[in-house]
Amino acid sequence: MATCSVEMIPASDVRAEVQLAQAQDAARTNLSPARANASARALLQSIQTRNAQGIYSLLAAPLKSATSVKAISERLQSAPVIESFRVVEINPGMDDTTVETVAMTNSGTRELPLILVLDDDGKLLAWKWVDTVLPIEQTALDFVKDLVAGRWVAARYYLDLDFQREISPADLERKWSKLARVLGGVKSIENALVASSSSEQQLVLVTIEFGDVTDNLFVIFNSEGRIINVDFSPDLV
Repeated sequence: MATCSVEMIPASDVRAEVQLAQAQDAARTNLSPARANASARALLQSIQTRNAQGIYSLLAAPLKSATSVKAISERLQSAPVIESFRVVEINPGMDDTTVETVAMTNSGTRELPLILVLDDDGKLLAWKWVDTVLPIEQTALDFVKDLVAGRWVAARYYLDLDFQREISPADLERKWSKLARVLGGVKSIENALVASSSSEQQLVLVTIEFGDVTDNLFVIFNSEGRIINVDFSPDLV
């Protein structure tokens, strides 16, 4: 779901049996766990050594176009001093990989969880320290929580008015229910992190553990903090 196609899934109905077959046959990310581990460790090493150029070289194209080596260097000045790190878990999704890591600080007495999201080439799509939640990330989490709970009218409240005109509560129910069924049901909502930000749009990834895969739902906000699109993965439903 991390293709960021910013296209809603087709409105035509599809039989559940076909959907389940698609889920079984759907291609997972081409990034192997070994390559994901290597990419994550390279990123962590660059963060640890405050190597802004090294981090920049490991960014996916959308992030590269939205930042610079200088901006990364300035951000690193306020980042925690990492003394060691370890990769805890690697979760390949449909077209991205979520890597859970832990950085050690304060002479090894403090652990800081760090989430990395990698594309098919092992490049960084997004990252965040787990103990921080931005307001727009909380909004994305609340939106998905309402979807999971079946609160379709409440979930629709977060949408921009133009987007609300395009999608009814019944549409939200149909689209989300299909996606959840195809991916084996929702087990938990893990996290949310801003993938990119500009004056016009902000892109937030919500990491969700489904029954069959852990994947990221892209939620796109306008400058006013309203949702203008959601990538429900048209390849699946």
